This record gives sequence, structure tokens and C-alpha cells, in this order.
Amino acid sequence: MLDIELHNHVAILRINRPEARNAINGDVAEAMEAGIDQLEADDNLWLGVVAGAGPVFCAGADLKEVAAGNGGRLGTKRGGFGGIVARERTKPLIAAVDGPALAGGTEIALACDLIVASREARFGIPEVKRSLVAAAGGLFRLPRKLPPNIAMEAALTGDPISAERAHHFGLVNELCDPGQAESAALALASRIEANAPLAVRESRSVMLASALADDRTGFQLSGEAMARLAGTNDFAEGPRAFIEKRPPTWTGS
Repeated sequence: MLDIELHNHVAILRINRPEARNAINGDVAEAMEAGIDQLEADDNLWLGVVAGAGPVFCAGADLKEVAAGNGGRLGTKRGGFGGIVARERTKPLIAAVDGPALAGGTEIALACDLIVASREARFGIPEVKRSLVAAAGGLFRLPRKLPPNIAMEAALTGDPISAERAHHFGLVNELCDPGQAESAALALASRIEANAPLAVRESRSVMLASALADDRTGFQLSGEAMARLAGTNDFAEGPRAFIEKRPPTWTGS
């Protein structure tokens, strides 16, 4: 249901239900939560990539499960839908979207920090076409990533957004050729992996916490993050490596 593949300090969490268009059922949700648990607990893993096996990233909820009355099993207590959309975590996630990511698939991508997409990717929250509501984050996260009127159009029409349009408006960080989303996401991950992992986590935390805050709060959060880093080994390693004109050796401690 979920493959976990390790690349240096990066974990790929790959939904593996291609026969069901990688739709989310209870087993996938529980496996995703366990995969994020592994990522968060392993000091040697610094960030993750969320992907889908086959030609579809994720078609959202498994409607057969919903029709059978098992809709409550599509999420977990800590992670929400898919074991991920409401999950609190410290390490960055990159969505590698190759093919459609619709309904809950878009909401899983939105739960990640960055998105890499192939030109065959599509995003959308089509729930209104079935008298449903995008209740796994789409209705409040999409307007944070897209201009308000574009997000409203997507929510009210239920029509998909192409990868090119999503990239144009900043929802997608990088576009790539079909079949290359995972490799492109790993390339982006390697750029993050080159940096001090604790500083990456603190920077992510401050950006998320201060998104709707005033400048005073932003300065306070930034100062607190710097103070937490000041007692770490990597805080000393960064300037030392610069003075010695060598690449830093990060330990995450």
C-alpha cells in the first residue's frame, strides 16, 4: 500500500495502489502515518518525498470504501485524511506529482511544503460535482497558494487546473517531463539536503507560524529559532567550514 525508499537523508513515501489510481483507503492512511512516524523519528532522515506509483499521483478518497460505509477509515486520528493532511511534523515534505492529483490527491499535495509536477499533472477539488465539500484542507490551503479568484474558481467549478497554470500561479515549484516527477523531486531534495537540517526545520517552522502574523511576532519567532540553534554542533560547523574553505559536515545535532 505504501513503499518507503531511502536516498541518503531523504525518504520517498510512495502510495502503491496503481490499480485503484492510488485512491486512499484505511490501509494507505495508516501506512502513510507510519511512514511519517519513521521519517520524524529517524535522525538520519532529514526530509521526505510523497509520490504515487503509476500514472496517477492520487485520485483522492476510495469511493468504494465510502459507499461501503467505511469513510471514517480514510484517515487517522493524528494525520487526518490519508494519514497526512492534518499531521504535525518538523521535517519538510515534497510532493512529486506525476499525473492527476484530484480531490484528496490535491489536498495531500497541499499538505506538503513544496510541489514538483510533471506536465501531465492536474490539480483540482471537484467535490462540488458530487455534492461534497473538500474537507481535507483544500478550501483553506488552496487560496493560500493561489490568487483568491483562481482558488475560488477551482472550488466553485470543480474543474481541474493544469500543471502549467499551477506553476504559473506558484502552486508548483518546478515543472518536469512526464515520468520524471520523482527524480526532479529528489534533485530539489538534494538542494535542501545540502543545508544544515536543524536550520532547515527551524526556518520551515518560523515561515509557517508567521504566515499570518505581524512583523513583531515574526521577529520574535525568528529570534527564538536562532537561540535554539545557537547551542548546536552544526551552528559552530557552518562558520568553521566557511573559514576553512570546505563543505560543511552536518550532523543534525
